[in-house]
Amino acid sequence: MANEYNSRSERREHEEEEHRHQEATGAATANANGSGPKKPRHKKSPWRWLLYLLILIVIALFVFGGMLYAKSKGAVDSSYKPSNIKKARDVDQVLKDGKPFSVLLLGTDTGEFGRDYKGRTDSMMLVTVNPKEEKTTIMSIPRDSLVAVPGHESEFPSKINAAYEFGSSAATIKTVQDWLNVPIDFYALVNMGGLEKVVDQVGGIEVTSPLTFDFNPETAHSEGDNLYHFTKGSSTFTHTKNGKTTTSNTMNGDDALAFSRMRYADPNGDYGRQERQRLVMQGILDKIKQNPTKVLSSNFIEEIGKSTQTDMTFGDVMKVGTKYISAANNIESDHIQGNGYNLSSGSTEVVYRGEQQRATDVLRKSLDLNPKQTGNLYSGDVSDETIIANGVPTLAQSEALSNKDGDTADIAPQTDGVATGSAGGTASN
Repeated sequence: MANEYNSRSERREHEEEEHRHQEATGAATANANGSGPKKPRHKKSPWRWLLYLLILIVIALFVFGGMLYAKSKGAVDSSYKPSNIKKARDVDQVLKDGKPFSVLLLGTDTGEFGRDYKGRTDSMMLVTVNPKEEKTTIMSIPRDSLVAVPGHESEFPSKINAAYEFGSSAATIKTVQDWLNVPIDFYALVNMGGLEKVVDQVGGIEVTSPLTFDFNPETAHSEGDNLYHFTKGSSTFTHTKNGKTTTSNTMNGDDALAFSRMRYADPNGDYGRQERQRLVMQGILDKIKQNPTKVLSSNFIEEIGKSTQTDMTFGDVMKVGTKYISAANNIESDHIQGNGYNLSSGSTEVVYRGEQQRATDVLRKSLDLNPKQTGNLYSGDVSDETIIANGVPTLAQSEALSNKDGDTADIAPQTDGVATGSAGGTASN
């Protein structure tokens, strides 16, 4: 049974207390019925660097002139891949008018973009950029959120990170769009694995570790002969390989990748990994700021292009860089809060209706759009019978669980006589 709160401030206080408890015990707990610890909100995002890089690239074009312009255009063109989905609105007109736009940011580290196996997205964030309010809003979406991927409802229960595996960016866009009832104007897929080359291009970075841990990138655990040791509060780390130990406080690409990939030993799981990824991005940005004329070379921009896949054209990037720079002045981060369930899909986050609506309200407001009812409860069409059989809330139950005065009884598989409701909502712009 999930904890219920009288206000969002009360929930935040509880989350902070749980986070302090996790840090004190050094252990993470999980609960199948949603009573496990809430994950902390992070004020910064691992993907905010993309907006900065777009701005920096545009500035560099004016500084370095024609040659870098050609390199930048080539890098953006090479990373361009259309989503092959009809957009919810005319995105060209949106940018032309300088109106707020949205980007679905997807992170993956399963290999190169040309691989046959696409894999699942490790991170997912919906970003809105509002130049009038001079604000960028980043809404993190739990990768394990329960959905029925449109067109793949027979696979229910599914996690939202499976949408990319089912149908690439098109399926992911449609899933998020139908779930939150928020238009998605662009997507950007970032290959975290490719960031090692970017780190090397900037000459290495210095990062202070938020926790102490050992990690072997070959085993994904803390044993073997290719072992890193990072220490909380320190930028100094050791690397032992072939019996030889080296000590350094500057990460090269391999070091940064090992630091940002560890997951299992982090008490905050994927949230902790996202924080470390953000620290790597911040390290890259810090290096750029120190000497932009040296770092923003044609090789650097080419590496960025290799690590990014997007349906933004070079013209789109230029418009963003010239019309939306002010939106980087204020970056606000939020995340959708799920509730833990153990399903056939594994450990899964079920987002109750109230939280789903809250996220929709935040995102639509940030896009200067009129308030609307949030989208389908689980994105795709799935019957109440199927929902009940899987032991997760129907629409009526989800609404009750979102209401402090509602029925908060545990929901079990194959429950008879429970209140049911359509899993659908309203999906319109």
